[in-house]
Amino acid sequence: MFTRVAAVAAALIIAVGTDGVVAAQAHAAQAVHAGGGVTQAYLTDAKPGTRLTLVDGAGNVAGSGVADSLGSLIVRRLAPGTYRFVGDGVRSRNVTVTGPDSPPPNPSLYRQRLHEGLNYITMRDGTELAATVRLPYGKKLSDGPFPTVIEYSGYQNAAPGDLVVGAIGEKVGVPDPQAPASSVIVGATLAPQMLGFATVSLQMRGSGCSGGDFGLFDYAAAFDGYDAVETVARQNWVKGGKVGMVGISFSGISQMFTAGTRPPHLAAIAPMSTTDDLYSTGLPGGIYNKGFANSWLRERVHDAQPGPRGGQPWVGARIKSGDKTCAANQKLRKQTQDVFGLIEENPTRAAQVYQERSIPDWAEKIDVPVFLVGAAQDEQTGPGWVNLLKKLEHNPNVWANIINGHHFDSLGPQILSRWAEFLQIFVADQVPHTPPTMQPLGTAVFPAATSAPGQLIPPMRFSNSPNVAVAKKRFAKATPRVWALFDNGAGAAGPGGLSSPWQRSLNAWPSSTERMYLGAKGRLATSASDGEVSFAPNPANRPLNTLKDASTDTAVAWGTNPPYNWKQAPGRSGLGFISAPLTRDRVMLGNGSVTLRVKSTAPVTDLQVTVTEVDRAGKETSVATGVLRSSFRGDGSAPDFTVERPLDAGFNTITIPLDPVMHGFRKGTRIRVLVSAPGGDLPSWQFATRQTGGKVTDTIDLSGSFVTLPVISGSVPGAAAQCGFLRGSACRPYRRAFNGG
Repeated sequence: MFTRVAAVAAALIIAVGTDGVVAAQAHAAQAVHAGGGVTQAYLTDAKPGTRLTLVDGAGNVAGSGVADSLGSLIVRRLAPGTYRFVGDGVRSRNVTVTGPDSPPPNPSLYRQRLHEGLNYITMRDGTELAATVRLPYGKKLSDGPFPTVIEYSGYQNAAPGDLVVGAIGEKVGVPDPQAPASSVIVGATLAPQMLGFATVSLQMRGSGCSGGDFGLFDYAAAFDGYDAVETVARQNWVKGGKVGMVGISFSGISQMFTAGTRPPHLAAIAPMSTTDDLYSTGLPGGIYNKGFANSWLRERVHDAQPGPRGGQPWVGARIKSGDKTCAANQKLRKQTQDVFGLIEENPTRAAQVYQERSIPDWAEKIDVPVFLVGAAQDEQTGPGWVNLLKKLEHNPNVWANIINGHHFDSLGPQILSRWAEFLQIFVADQVPHTPPTMQPLGTAVFPAATSAPGQLIPPMRFSNSPNVAVAKKRFAKATPRVWALFDNGAGAAGPGGLSSPWQRSLNAWPSSTERMYLGAKGRLATSASDGEVSFAPNPANRPLNTLKDASTDTAVAWGTNPPYNWKQAPGRSGLGFISAPLTRDRVMLGNGSVTLRVKSTAPVTDLQVTVTEVDRAGKETSVATGVLRSSFRGDGSAPDFTVERPLDAGFNTITIPLDPVMHGFRKGTRIRVLVSAPGGDLPSWQFATRQTGGKVTDTIDLSGSFVTLPVISGSVPGAAAQCGFLRGSACRPYRRAFNGG
């Protein structure tokens, strides 16, 4: 899609109409490259410092800028049309910019041939993405066709080394810079070695050896996924002419965008540990997440630096070894936008930067089968992913799996078994069978990640089906729309191990609720009462999070007994409300909230609510948390993150959504609700909350304050997990708050 501009010896006068653009002076022509993609156009190979103007077909100015130190410029947020760059000595070829609703490219783009190992796939705007084709051990392409999946992320993904060999080298002090990151284990290892699938490890633009700038799930990245699916599916070694997508976290999120573009040759997706919205992870409750979200973004900024001096380790290794394509693909890296500046400039959900990246909007367009997995206390991407289920209601072939626990717990053995069934049926188009390497794999993977004993992955269901059509019907009938795995950490894998001893199957995400009221003397009761209680929220007197040393290295939370440092808000800086001992079991699954009638001595107050369980022995276990900046309170019934406004005089109604509640409260235990400034109750999310110095007073009108909890039918079987061993939950001795609860 690039055209090299011929050198012009004579003076060149560029007339661009009557829109006020000054004609360029005579200069030697620069040989530049230009390209147009989805809502943006770019130019490379200009002389650094050259002033450039982008004009449309009528000569109207569409954007301008200065070529960076690598000679590049990107102009964004363009309407579909024809454009060209002009400037001192520059007159680029015409380039075509398309929109998210434009027709797809000519299918000839997708005739590119891929081989085993590292490839470069050309996207619709001419950008090349690194893609490594991985096969099961001992296989070659001629042994195909293979059922094939794509893992798409900006981690060190397409690095062509071996993940297992690289991990061994790391342990013995001989790291391989070209080994993929452990975070892409699903595509790099599990799919090829556990299932016998081929995997294409696709490197997101602006990272690794891929070209372009890093746009953090912008339109360009979404439609790159479309182009990659259509290219890979046409390979003669791909079984059935269709591909699936797999991955956890980064490569789980990317599946939602790609599937939302509706590539015709996408068979199914299996996202794990995704999120529901970039805003809810980066600014939960409208408050900047200076913990995990901040550290993750800093890693992405580092990885987007141009190689060989910056970026991921494999970039320098490839360039040093003579990979000229990888070197050339670094040209647009300095055009990566300042993500921290964008966050600061766009504090509300209404900003275009979030609208373009709205996962719920993309989810509404997904029409392929979906196997969705997430944890109820995901300490990285957060547990808000369950909100996507409503956006997927139109799709009959969606199976969601929720497990109490952390980010890694989406890979639990009970879930991996059904994940494998799904991929064999909907991607491989075959009757499920239990590969010989699958079950033993759990004896190595789970101890390495959690320090718990190894365990076998359960065998496939439906392996006796006479054909794939029957297997598909059996899967759909026997697999609930929502499968909830409770008490993870109290199962057969031992205390803290990755195993759920009891489950619930549901036809939809639960919506039933029960209400309990915040009352005088710290009571949590079944009826409302009058009265007021005041406290002085002070984020400075609490730990930033529940892990010791305020670590944001969330892998330490994956162990069987994480080093928690969970402390209650001291003195008058936090409230507690506690119920009487329960007279029967309460199984809770769904969305909850805490509604408070609040007045404050500050125009804006940041609040956190946490639901816990207090057992007969006086041990307290965390269950669910929610935070909200009062300026986003909306109409009081639900937050509105599109507009901010200060508190009104007197009492204001504020409803704080809880992260999904998933817990079995046993008879005799008590339900507790805590209210404080944000911080201290989550493993790695930290909040840039407003400092109060203890001088702000918030007053709660108890007559209008209550908690809404999602209670579903059924009892809680078996014994509770030992204190501190329920995955995803911290534990501590119960201590009364100053108001009695």
